[in-house]
Amino acid sequence: MILTVCLSPCIDVNIEVGTLSVGRLNRVLNKRCFYTGKAVNVAVGLSRLNSDCFLSGFMYEDNGKMFEHELHKEGVPYKFVWCKGRVRENYKIIDDKSMLTEIDEIGSPVGLTKVDELLKTLQDFSHKCNAVVVCGGLPKGVDADIYGKILKIFPDNVRRIIDCDGERLYSALNSGKVSLVKPNLEELQNTVKKSISTKQEALNACYELIDGGAERVLLSLGKEGAIITDGKKNYYAKSINVARNSTVGAGDATVAAATDALVKGASLKEILLNGVAAGTAAVTLPDSISFTKEKFDEVLTTLNISEI
Repeated sequence: MILTVCLSPCIDVNIEVGTLSVGRLNRVLNKRCFYTGKAVNVAVGLSRLNSDCFLSGFMYEDNGKMFEHELHKEGVPYKFVWCKGRVRENYKIIDDKSMLTEIDEIGSPVGLTKVDELLKTLQDFSHKCNAVVVCGGLPKGVDADIYGKILKIFPDNVRRIIDCDGERLYSALNSGKVSLVKPNLEELQNTVKKSISTKQEALNACYELIDGGAERVLLSLGKEGAIITDGKKNYYAKSINVARNSTVGAGDATVAAATDALVKGASLKEILLNGVAAGTAAVTLPDSISFTKEKFDEVLTTLNISEI
């Protein structure tokens, strides 16, 4: 079983308008709501790959019930630690000139007793899973060191997969062996505090994470594909050209497929190819936070990989 841990769920509300007029009435042309959070998206992706997965993490009483509805539809089992307050809502307003205006809400805080409850819940699952995925931001009241606290719960034989940056990433690495880290380019730059403009500079930054305790680094380059390294071998896979209908959840799709491959004992090349295939497949769907297995399989057969 692969356990995914969501510390900061959110509801993404995508709104399309004609011309956005500040201070005046604006009529909505289209609206889509996504019940999301990085680890939620990863669990959905794993389920669509027919992988045995389970979701845990924080959830909020006032508006969190729709997450249960969506997870039931996706066939994802879960156990949340329920907190008072509301799931944060992030509004993305897109006008007829493709101008994006974002309004992000600050979520409700989580108290120390709820943190302890989550750690106890994860402890109960620690010997039932062969991999744990922890990713995403943190709610108010929770420090970056929760990443390290979570990972220390799990035995050494459990694969640890991380998608975060900065203090959270270093907290994870300081907890012991991390099987896979999946930053994007901006997150990697934020973490190592360096500007990156070439593949070699990207690899050098990835090596810093490996020196810090990561066994593998899968660096997402968006529409350009991805790089993977274990410090000894480095590979690059370029994404194919597809109609990009939505980038919602593309990075999380990459994490899901890479984790599924890793747990199945895949090679470094196969982990990379699976991750890029899922991320590419995800951007073709306008009304989903994930990808279809059919599109994933189709894209996977078209990808090429090169050693760098």
